[in-house]
Amino acid sequence: MHKVSAIRIAVVAAMGAMTISAQAQTAQLERIEVTGSSIKRISSEGALPVQVISAKDIARSGATSVSDVLRNLPAMQGFQIADTAVGSNSGGISTANIHDIGSQYTLVLLNGRRIAPTGDGSTVNLNSIPMSAIDRIEVLTDGASALYGSDAIAGVVNFVLKKNYQGGNAVASGMVPLEGGGKSAYASLTYGIGDIDKDRFNVLMSYRHDQQQQLKATDRDFGSTAYIPFSFNGKQYIYDRTSPSAVPANVTVTARNGADGKPLFPAYAFNPYAKANGGKCADRNFSNLTNVVGVQETCGFDYANTIEIYPESKRDSLFVSGQFKVNDKLSFYSDVALSRFDLTARIAANPVPVAIPTSTDLFAKYVAPYLTANQIANLSLETDKTSPNFGKPRVTAGYRAQDFGTRDSQTITDSKHFVIGAEAELAGWIMNGGLTWSQNSIDEKYVGGYFKKAEFISMVQNNKFDPFAEAGKQTPATLQLMADSIYHGTVRNGETTLTGADFRASRELYKLPAGDLSLGLGVDVREQQYTNTPTADAVNGVIYNFAAPNKFDVKRKSGGVFGELLIPVIKNLELTAALRYDSIKKTDNAVTGKSVGEDLSATTYKISGRYQVIPQVLMRGSYGTGFKAPDMLTLAAPLVPNGVTAASFDCPFPGTSACQPTKRQYTQLLGGNELVKPEKSEQMAFGIRFEPNASFGIGADYYNVYITDAISGVSAAQAFADPAKFASLFTTYQQPAEDKPYYAFKSVSTNIGRSKNSGIDWDMVGRTNLENIGRLTLGLAGTYVIESSYTLPGTSDQYTTSLSQYNDVSASVTFRNKVLATATLDTGKFTNSFTLNWKSGYKDKLADVRDVATNKLTKVAVDVPRSSTLDWQGIYRHNKAATLTVGVKNLFNREPEFTLRDSSGHQVGYDPRYGDTLQRRVYVTGGYDF
Repeated sequence: MHKVSAIRIAVVAAMGAMTISAQAQTAQLERIEVTGSSIKRISSEGALPVQVISAKDIARSGATSVSDVLRNLPAMQGFQIADTAVGSNSGGISTANIHDIGSQYTLVLLNGRRIAPTGDGSTVNLNSIPMSAIDRIEVLTDGASALYGSDAIAGVVNFVLKKNYQGGNAVASGMVPLEGGGKSAYASLTYGIGDIDKDRFNVLMSYRHDQQQQLKATDRDFGSTAYIPFSFNGKQYIYDRTSPSAVPANVTVTARNGADGKPLFPAYAFNPYAKANGGKCADRNFSNLTNVVGVQETCGFDYANTIEIYPESKRDSLFVSGQFKVNDKLSFYSDVALSRFDLTARIAANPVPVAIPTSTDLFAKYVAPYLTANQIANLSLETDKTSPNFGKPRVTAGYRAQDFGTRDSQTITDSKHFVIGAEAELAGWIMNGGLTWSQNSIDEKYVGGYFKKAEFISMVQNNKFDPFAEAGKQTPATLQLMADSIYHGTVRNGETTLTGADFRASRELYKLPAGDLSLGLGVDVREQQYTNTPTADAVNGVIYNFAAPNKFDVKRKSGGVFGELLIPVIKNLELTAALRYDSIKKTDNAVTGKSVGEDLSATTYKISGRYQVIPQVLMRGSYGTGFKAPDMLTLAAPLVPNGVTAASFDCPFPGTSACQPTKRQYTQLLGGNELVKPEKSEQMAFGIRFEPNASFGIGADYYNVYITDAISGVSAAQAFADPAKFASLFTTYQQPAEDKPYYAFKSVSTNIGRSKNSGIDWDMVGRTNLENIGRLTLGLAGTYVIESSYTLPGTSDQYTTSLSQYNDVSASVTFRNKVLATATLDTGKFTNSFTLNWKSGYKDKLADVRDVATNKLTKVAVDVPRSSTLDWQGIYRHNKAATLTVGVKNLFNREPEFTLRDSSGHQVGYDPRYGDTLQRRVYVTGGYDF
């Protein structure tokens, strides 16, 4: 049975609050590996905190995706979910994040091996995991760089897939939100033939198809508007996130400069529709809270009710594995995992500036009646030399292209993962080695609401549509022109390919009085390549107002060797010491034909121990170091001009020839930094478990992770304030209009940040037999976060925190407490389960709102209350083959909590990462074994 790593499952079996796998508690004599160690051991021994979620636990949770399974674990916080694809261009990626230390610090494995990440870094998209093939999920909540190398600072999530499976299993399920919208369904088929022990072979195939319907913003009251009246501390406020690009359009009137270089009249903005209708804005528009008569009299478009809360998607996954046992000492295996995730996200229609020349009927009808003669006579002139109206007076309409439709992007993510390997026993050594080829590719398409540049500009220049008409009131001819102007096609293709080889071996060296002295050794090498290729349409300006993504082709090789020694010191006391050396080669940039950076290396270690004080009490602890190699683009992204600094500065190095003559804005360059080094960490953990009998268990594990040399950005203001400290961020650059090179600021990453994270994972479980009723199991588990702080970008000593508060730097919250409670009553053919998910409240983002009483803008940070959802599930076992499951998620129909945050997607008034947007929903699942 192939599984990389080892912390023994029986100790962790008491993590019953997550309804931890009952099978993990069964005494097993087979020597196996579990996440966290390379030494194969009998699974009844354990020293590190591993949480195990079995396939049965997954089914009991009612989760329909891997992301749903992990997001309810108390130790998981700060992850990314598919919902945020609405406006974040994420493609629906879902991630794992242990203790909110960062997704980039959580290593995700499939059967103990790395899989291709998304992009140039290390973050794995959980949508690539074949859910129906999962046998269990092992979550190591302690750093493991000494075994796995880079990226395991926070811990490891290992998805262990089914093996040696005989027979078939068919499952079909459907879920219906009772509030409407967002229906989902899936069907899976798993079949295996051969018994590896009896027949010397096994072949397993598992296929699953998932379908998720769109949930529109208008399907839920909490997400249907960007103009939100609310009360807080006895006062009434209005939170306005409406857009100044409106339909009907707003108009901005600006003047030419006079002889003194100043505008001949102040800028003026207004909404012609509202002017013509007594100040009342059109449907889906609100009067702007910052309006001042004669200066700004505009309407804000309520885009939030045109988008979606939850995007539609389809997922297909296939897992095939084969095992062949030559003899008792040698066997071969192969795994193939394929998946396709097809997600379409819809955001508000394009905001478009439209020039309105004074010679048009539109100007005469909608603009001129509200301007003075002086304003009309001194309007600013068209500056676009490609326009037929170049040099002529005009005003600008801020138009929301609602009649062109929402902007729809379809992202198709294909994941392919192939492994071939062998296991052998020779001269007392238990060996395992394999070859891996893994790839994650993305095809990003625009399928609605984005314009073809030539067609759209022609419509604008020839006034073929009326930007001042209400939505839905364009002429049929105009609507046809709009439909013809929509772009359909791919804008970029991204691909990450990982190839690797690994070999591990372990054996018992000596029989000591207290037990076996055991050694584990291992080596792994890999190459990772990331390419991002914009299409010809993207590069050649076919799409209106679209900046083509950069072309990348970067590649890097790395490898490591490690050793692990298990030392039984005295009876019931053992120590484990692990040491690893990693080498990370330069990043090859195929676009420039150069290698970037320098060869990097890291040595990490870990010492852990367990002490069985008495049979009922176990104490364990660990101390170690970790590292994370910088992402390839952090090193190798090309340095390109990115405008100028926002402010003017004095010369950073006075007296040199590259100084500007006076205090000026300096050129700003954006790109990678080949001087960036690996991030480093120190972590420690300590835990205690008490299991007086088979009916009760309780335990807690303290974690503490300190990261230094964290990769952080430095602002221009920071660099110019202390140029000697940040000398590496200055270079020289000559703009085309300049006569010589001047200093330029490089806006790149550097090793300067730090972070501190600590907390306690705790759990308890109790089991009892109720006479004439059945067996009752109660579980309670949680994570209490003590500290979650990190330095402000560009600083090494100015700390901020996201603990119990929304933080603008990370745009996220770390919850002080997350708790999961379960109650399961098994009465033979029937099983009933209740699951409670609870998390503490937090202080929200400080946001600009209107005080209704004073009619003035002010800043408010609301208190987001603690939240909880309760789920129920009932299982009926008709016989050994057929089961029927009925469940209700979010039994009390709790809405997401109200928040004023303005990040992670376009949704307004709630945070889809932390709330249940689908609300109460019923699901029915049927399963049949054959």
